[in-house]
Amino acid sequence: MSAAPAASIPRVLAVGWWFHLKMLSRSAFNGILQILWPLFFATIAFFLYGIDGDDRTLLYASIGASVMGVWSAVSTSGSGAVQRERWQGTLELLVAAPVPLASVLLPVTTAMATVGLYSMVTTLLWGRLLFGIDVSIEHPWLFAFSVPATVLAIGMLGFLLSVTVVRYRSAWALGNAFELPVWLVSGFLVPISILPDWVRPISWVLAPTWGVRAIRESALGGHPLPDLLLCLLLGTVYLLVGVFAAESILRSARRNASLSLS
Repeated sequence: MSAAPAASIPRVLAVGWWFHLKMLSRSAFNGILQILWPLFFATIAFFLYGIDGDDRTLLYASIGASVMGVWSAVSTSGSGAVQRERWQGTLELLVAAPVPLASVLLPVTTAMATVGLYSMVTTLLWGRLLFGIDVSIEHPWLFAFSVPATVLAIGMLGFLLSVTVVRYRSAWALGNAFELPVWLVSGFLVPISILPDWVRPISWVLAPTWGVRAIRESALGGHPLPDLLLCLLLGTVYLLVGVFAAESILRSARRNASLSLS
């Protein structure tokens, strides 16, 4: 089968993203998860940080909890994206499609991250309506850029995770195991400065670390641009490594006839 021209790949990405976004929006499991999980995170964060009642501290916690919702939407579901296709018997059809495998998988995790945007909006509204947090944005334009950049970078991280765990039968469990360590090391709710010194280099290579910092700097006042650029740079690195890994794993699976792990 001949490969599709490079000009058709953006269309594949756009159509795939919209298709998976519609499926996720109609999933009862994902719907309930995305409604309750962010509110659970946010409520705990507000009670933990709300002792002194400082609005800036509560907004700091609110932003961290909102990004936690995006990562939670991607970590487990993204790592199990290929596994679900394998269970449903459609993985072979995706591999045989006349486009790179990465262009088929990438819309899945980006759609999951986009659904996670709901958690950001819900968390901020929850804090405003229930806890009376003053959600004032110091740099609205940079905030408007930082949020989608962070969501996109998390989607890229989910894509990299999905292709690197494809050889494991319990890939979803590995993604679930990564959920808590990543949001802890990335400083969503706990400042990185209080973590052990050996943890900090790990946080530097995680795009969510810089994404949540860019959002906070934009909202609370600061210099978010360096953090925003680092977030985008790491997201690009995840994309390139994920594409290379997907092609390498696919060649190995074809050579060893191990695509279905049977």
